[in-house]
This record gives sequence, C-alpha cells and structure tokens, in this order.
Amino acid sequence: MIGKKIIITGILVMLVGMGVTLMVSDAGAEESYEPNNGKSSGKGFTYGFKIMVDGEYYYFAGPPISQGSSVTDVPGHYWVKAGKDKVVGKHFNTGPFGASSWWSSDADDGAYLFKVDGIIDTWSMEKAKDYANKGFVHYHELVSVDDGEEHPTKVLWLKHTAVASFTFDPPMAPMDRSVTPGVDHNFMPNYMNEYQP
Repeated sequence: MIGKKIIITGILVMLVGMGVTLMVSDAGAEESYEPNNGKSSGKGFTYGFKIMVDGEYYYFAGPPISQGSSVTDVPGHYWVKAGKDKVVGKHFNTGPFGASSWWSSDADDGAYLFKVDGIIDTWSMEKAKDYANKGFVHYHELVSVDDGEEHPTKVLWLKHTAVASFTFDPPMAPMDRSVTPGVDHNFMPNYMNEYQP
C-alpha cells in the first residue's frame, strides 16, 4: 500500500506540473481561505476545520490549505460540527490551493457538488461493512494539530450525497464516472482498507 503522504505529495507535484500556481502564505491556523472562488459556503462552515477528539484537536488529512500553512483539510470541503463526533460538510468543485474545476471537469468551477455527512469513529471490518451499508463508503484520516500524527484509532467516516449531475474526474481518481443526485456509493470507496496509522 502506498503511503498517504506519498499520495498527497504526488498530487501536489502533479498540480505543479499541470501549471497550477501555488499561493504562498505563512498565516497558519488563523488564516481565512476561500477555495470555492468566493461563493458562499454557508453560515458557520469552515475550510481548515479542526475538531476535538479524545481531548486533542485534529484537522482532516489533506494538503495544506495554502502553501506554507500547517493547517490541512480535504480540498474544496467546508465543515461544521453537527453533534458529538459528527460533522456536516459541503464539497465544492475546487482543488488544493484553489485549483479550478478539480473534482469535475464539466461542473462549474467552485460549484457545490456534494453534501457530506461525517462520523468520527474507529475502524473495524464489522464497522466498515455497517457504515458502507449506510452510504459511508469512504473514511478520512484525522491529523493532530499539535504534532501532525494521525489519530491512533479513529477516522472520519464520510457519506457523500450529490446535489447535481456531473462527471467525477479528479486527477487521483482511477477512472472518470458519472454522478447523479443522491447518495454516492462509489465515492472513492476505501472502507474495506484497514486503517493503519
């Protein structure tokens, strides 16, 4: 299995190779960044979201929200806390460092693509099957704000519900596919991949 950091580094190298300009900033965790081209993300939704898990703050794993920042997040995603160990997100058609139309080549740049439901929980084969049956087919790692290490046992289980029809063809997708409104049971399914921080 290829390491997560190698995959993220590969995506960033690919973006630079495609001519994507990286924005330099050292503003850190308190910076404000609008990767969806200034379109409203909704009241309370935050890019570069951090959440308390087991007494420690975590970001969602991904590239930095801007070059030089220690804040990480899933590109194009804005989040709000929705209860204990729950978040709701909005997934826009924007990539790392504001790359345009990154998730879909035929949806408008910055378009709202998915409503995202997230649950923070541990990974086990039994839970993976149960979550997948409920549409949570993708999990994402939690990265410590303090030391950048992944949480030792917990992940963010994600269910993506498409709000429009579009082609899902981000650079790291194994193949292009059509998405229609409703729960996307094929959103980068990794639920059967054992979590090994």
